[in-house]
Amino acid sequence: MEMIREYLNWTRASCDQIDPSEVQNLIHVLMDARKKGQRIFIIGNGGSAATASHFCEDLGKCTLRSLEDPLRFKVISLTDNLPYVSAWANDNGYDLVFEQQLRNLSESGDVVIGISASGNSPNIVNAIEYANASGMITVGMSGFSGGKLKEMSNHSVHVSIDDYGMAENMHMIIVHMIIIRTTTLVADET
Repeated sequence: MEMIREYLNWTRASCDQIDPSEVQNLIHVLMDARKKGQRIFIIGNGGSAATASHFCEDLGKCTLRSLEDPLRFKVISLTDNLPYVSAWANDNGYDLVFEQQLRNLSESGDVVIGISASGNSPNIVNAIEYANASGMITVGMSGFSGGKLKEMSNHSVHVSIDDYGMAENMHMIIVHMIIIRTTTLVADET
């Protein structure tokens, strides 16, 4: 029971590492992409891949005013097509699985959100580097010191937490904050 209380206290304290202005900035980036019809690509590995999938699902579905809503978030998680990811990984290396998908699917002005607790995952860094060079808007969600991802992204949502699991927890909390706010903003549109 004590471990559970300690974990809950740690989680509450970790929430203080979330910078509301960084979250608000990402909400603005997403709303702008929706308005302009730009695609939003989300990438991550392991637990961050699960966050990318969850973020994609919530942003694409939960923000709709109706099933006929013509203005939508054009969001794609590049973690979810396992045959595609494994083909790139097997034939060309795991470091290229997201960059190569972006080369096939993206255009200048699209948004790429890289999620990496360490901020140093090579396939995330490579994809963000390609996106920057191709005129896309890049966002890094990171933990620890932020790593390369924090430094190279146009926008950053960083939680200074030196634990993979807790950084991933905070990223999911941030995702849910974003969904609550974007859903409200969409609902308030006339």
